[in-house]
Amino acid sequence: MTRQPISAVLAHRARVTPDDMLVTDRTGAASAAEIDARVTRVARLLLDHDVRRDDRVVVSLPNGIGFVVACFAIWRAGATPLPLSPDLSDDERVALEDIAEPRAAFGRRPVRPDIAWVDEAQATGLSDDPLPDRWAHSWKAPTSSGSTGRPKVIASSAPALVDPDAPIAPFVPWQATQLVSSPMWHSTAFTYAFRGLTAGHRLVIEPAFDERGFLHAVERHGVTWAVLSPPSIRRLLRMPAQMRRRHDLSTLASVLHLGGRCPVPDKHALIDWLGAERVIEVYAGTESNGLTMIGGDEWLSRPGSVGKPISNTRIRITAADGTPAAPGEIGEIWMQRGPDAAYRYLGAPSRRTRDGWDTLGDLGYLDADGHLFVIDRAADVIHRNGVTIYPADIEQAFEQHPHVRGAVAVGDDTDPPRLTVIVDIADTTVSDAALTEFATRHLPADHRPDHICLTHRPLRNDAGKIRRRSLTGCHHPEHSASLRANGVPA
Repeated sequence: MTRQPISAVLAHRARVTPDDMLVTDRTGAASAAEIDARVTRVARLLLDHDVRRDDRVVVSLPNGIGFVVACFAIWRAGATPLPLSPDLSDDERVALEDIAEPRAAFGRRPVRPDIAWVDEAQATGLSDDPLPDRWAHSWKAPTSSGSTGRPKVIASSAPALVDPDAPIAPFVPWQATQLVSSPMWHSTAFTYAFRGLTAGHRLVIEPAFDERGFLHAVERHGVTWAVLSPPSIRRLLRMPAQMRRRHDLSTLASVLHLGGRCPVPDKHALIDWLGAERVIEVYAGTESNGLTMIGGDEWLSRPGSVGKPISNTRIRITAADGTPAAPGEIGEIWMQRGPDAAYRYLGAPSRRTRDGWDTLGDLGYLDADGHLFVIDRAADVIHRNGVTIYPADIEQAFEQHPHVRGAVAVGDDTDPPRLTVIVDIADTTVSDAALTEFATRHLPADHRPDHICLTHRPLRNDAGKIRRRSLTGCHHPEHSASLRANGVPA
């Protein structure tokens, strides 16, 4: 089959299987025919607001059926979805609006008055008679997580056209029941949810990641495929094994995890629980400038690896002086996937070279057999007293403590940098003194923190991302109340 507009694939499903329950969320389920009709009405609303081909339209909605309707309506109008977190500050939101110049916005009210504020309720009474299916030259324009600076828009170079009979990737199954538990405004969930719908998937959408909700959803809806981040894996594994065994996960054919370095102990535990054949890991970025893949069985022979390059990807590691790194030598990870860029940044420069080499800003190394190991983000590395400190190493040491749900290590701007570790202790009462003693036993002296801050809230979002630079010190509003409650001095 030849490529079709994305919204035409939805219309085809609505004609062929109108009663198929395409999307389920906590409010209920919606059939293919129902979603298609809603999409057409909302697309008319957008056209009434002068949304034209290749315009961008913000989607800043919570996870749910409404998010799906809004995005398909944007594609049907020939425009490009711009998914944005509802929690951006006004300064960040207006900066992105200035960069992307969207024509309209769903969800949170736009800051700029020239952007139309739209809602599906405004489409009530509009016709659901078929509209011609248009397509934009860019199928999505998500933002970066902002983990290494201000968020930027990453506009895909791929058009809003798909071949519904062509495989998406070797790690994405065909006609799955997919569980979506990460924020759909984030590129990972957005990409796999909507590409899944064009490949015959049915979506089960959770409002946010919750470990018990995850298990219930798999069992109740017969979920066959899910995407996890390392923090969500850790939260699942912190549940008592007896509790996890109460749920029937036999329908879950495989899980895909990506979005950060997964601690080796957590990966071993995940494989022990689900089986190596059901665990797949991918290393990739929103930019689609390269990717690697590794299955559970292969990972067991090379713990910590994110696999070998696939899909025409080439990888090289460069040392600090720009020369090729030797096997096992840590350097910057560069990938090449073809002559044409798969994206363009709005409001930021790209590091892509003329011959197609590009980097996500990560550090790692290749072993003698070409397996990639990711160490950390270059921007997060801390240098003090002649020692190079990778925050991920410190975080994963703290996360081996049984009462720690997550940790984030950050350095400040002093010389030498002071090292602070913010520790999410969930609902426990472990003290900072106990964690200091734990750090003494598990970290070299030059890697031990100057300060430990405690919080009872997850530090990363459900996609596994964090605004690290906003957490320097113990005064950040996200955890200051928890710190005071735990008696940690400000």
